[in-house]
Amino acid sequence: MHPFDLKSALLAKHAQHVVLIHFPIALFLTGAAFDFAAHWAKDATKKATLAAAAYFNLLAAAVFVPPTLATGIAAWQWQLEGHKLKGVLLLHLTLGCTSGLLICVIAWIHFRQRRASGSTLPSYRLPLELLTALVVALTAHLGGFLSGVNLPG
Repeated sequence: MHPFDLKSALLAKHAQHVVLIHFPIALFLTGAAFDFAAHWAKDATKKATLAAAAYFNLLAAAVFVPPTLATGIAAWQWQLEGHKLKGVLLLHLTLGCTSGLLICVIAWIHFRQRRASGSTLPSYRLPLELLTALVVALTAHLGGFLSGVNLPG
């Protein structure tokens, strides 16, 4: 395949998932980093700016979750013709759905707080964001094995 052959790249059976997955991962991790920075910021203006950046990144990550999950399921159907999932692929799907759910829950927590003026974010959100980052990282690691990027040797 030629590197600039757009038809082959866009119509490959798994290409859309491989491209889309980077958006929720990057947006979530960036949003979580901004949220941690906002939590520890001393200056009120910096805190508000970092919290706003966290909010918009986490919300955008949640928007990308449904198409990313849909393209992952479509890739499974096209590549394996709907055969039963097992092993790394099953674990990747399970962790991917868990990651997507956790990202959406965290975005909802931030969205709900933003709508209720004057309320503060719950303190359990930071450990939840850290847990979600770990689940996202593990899911991505397994996806690398499935795509052939993380092959041994």
